[in-house]
Amino acid sequence: MEDRKVRKDYIDNKEKKDKKEVDMLHGPLAMKLILFALPLALSSILQQLFNSADVAVVGRYAGSDALAAVGANVANVGVFVNLMVGTSAGPNIVIANMIGTGKRDEVSKAVHTIMTMAILGGLLLMGIGMAIARPLLLSTNTPAGILGAAELYLRVYLIGIPFILIYNFGSAILRSIGDTKRPLYVMLISGAINVGLNLLFVIGFDMEVLGVAVATVISNVLSAGMIILILIREQGMIHLDLRKLQLNRLYAGRVIRFAIPSGIQGMVFSVSNIFVQSGINVFGEDAIAGSSAALNFEYFTYAISAAFAQGTVTFTSQNYGAGRYDRCRRIFWLTLAEGIGFTAMLCAVFVIFRIPFVRIYTTDEAVIRYALVRMMRVMALEAITATYEVGAASLRSMNYAIIPVVLTILGTVGFRIVYIYTIFQHFHTFEQLMIVYPASWIFTGALMLIFYAIIVSKRLPKTQAE
Repeated sequence: MEDRKVRKDYIDNKEKKDKKEVDMLHGPLAMKLILFALPLALSSILQQLFNSADVAVVGRYAGSDALAAVGANVANVGVFVNLMVGTSAGPNIVIANMIGTGKRDEVSKAVHTIMTMAILGGLLLMGIGMAIARPLLLSTNTPAGILGAAELYLRVYLIGIPFILIYNFGSAILRSIGDTKRPLYVMLISGAINVGLNLLFVIGFDMEVLGVAVATVISNVLSAGMIILILIREQGMIHLDLRKLQLNRLYAGRVIRFAIPSGIQGMVFSVSNIFVQSGINVFGEDAIAGSSAALNFEYFTYAISAAFAQGTVTFTSQNYGAGRYDRCRRIFWLTLAEGIGFTAMLCAVFVIFRIPFVRIYTTDEAVIRYALVRMMRVMALEAITATYEVGAASLRSMNYAIIPVVLTILGTVGFRIVYIYTIFQHFHTFEQLMIVYPASWIFTGALMLIFYAIIVSKRLPKTQAE
C-alpha cells in the first residue's frame, strides 16, 4: 500500500515538472514570487515597448500631429485594455483555486469555457467600441485638427480587441500553473513583428497613423494564435481542444464572479484617466503629445507592480483554496515589498536618464518639456501603485471581489473628479494637473491596506485548514 502511494506521489511530481507547474503550496516563497513575477513584468514591458513603437515611429517619422492623434487615444484604448487585463484575473483565480483544492479533474472544462468566453467577450467589446469611438473622442475635447486621424486609429485598433482578450485569457490559464515564461516568448515574437511592420508601413508605405494601427492588429492576431497553439499542444489538465469549446454555466459563473469586479476595477482607472485626459487636451497638441510620450515610461514601471499583483492572485488563490492561510499572509507582505522595491528601481533609472529617454519619442522641444513634467510628477512615484494593486489582488483571491472595486471607485474616479473640479480649477496649470495621479494612488492605497488589515485580522483564520 505504501509503495503504491510513493509511486503515485512520484508520478504526480513528475507530471508537475513536465507541465512547468510551480509548487506554490510548499517551500520558500520569496524567490518563487520573484521568478513568477519578473517574466510576467518583462512580458508586459515588452508588450508596452512594442506598442509604444507606435508612438515613437509616428513621432519621429510622421510628425507631432500624428503623435497627438495616437496620444489622444491613450486613455480611450486604456479603458478596453485594462478591462481585458482585469477580467483575466477571473480565469487565473478560478483555475488556481481548483488546483489548490485538488479539483484538477475539473480544470479542462473550465479551460474550454474560459476560451469560449474570450472569443465571445472580445467580439462584444469590439462592437461596443466601434459604436462609441467618435463620441468618446469628442467627449475628451480632442482637437478638431487631429480628430479624424485619432478616430481612424481607434477604429482600426478595436478590430484587434478579440485577439487581445484571447491572448490575455490564454496567458491567465498558463499563469494559474505558474508558467509566465511562454507568454513572454509569445510577446517577444509578436512584438518584434509589430515594430518591423510599424517601420514598414509608416516609413516604407507612408501610412502614418493607419500604418501603426494595422501593425498593432496584426501583432495581436499573431499573439492570440501562438497562445492558442501552446494550449493545444499541452498534454495535461490545461490542454485545449478547439472541438470542445463550450460555455459551461457553472464555470462561466465562477469566472464572471471574479472577472467582472476585477475588470471594472481595471477599467475604473482608465475611466478616471479620461477625465484627466480631458484636462490635458485643454493645453493643446504639444501637451497631448508630451503626455503621451511620458506615459509610455509609466506603463513600463507600472508593469512591475502589476506583475507582483498577479503573483499575489495566483499564489494566494492556490494557498487559500488549500487552507494555507499563514502563507496567504506571507504572500501579501512579500509581494507588496517586492513590488514596491522593483518598481522603484526602474523608476530611478527613468528619472536619472529622463531626457535621453524622452528624445526616443520626439525631438520637439515644446513636447519634451511637457513630457519631463509628467515624468517627474507622476512616473517617479509609480512604486506607490503596488499598494493598491497587491492589496486588491489579495482581497480578490480570498473571495472579496467587490470591496476592491468600491475602494478603487472612491480612490480614483471620486478623488480625481473632485481634484479636477476643485484644486485644478483654482491652480490651472499642467504641473498641478499631474499631481492628481500620485495623490489618488496614495489615497487608494491607504484605503486598500486598511481594509485588508481589517479583513485579515478579523476574518481570515489564524490556523491552517486540516
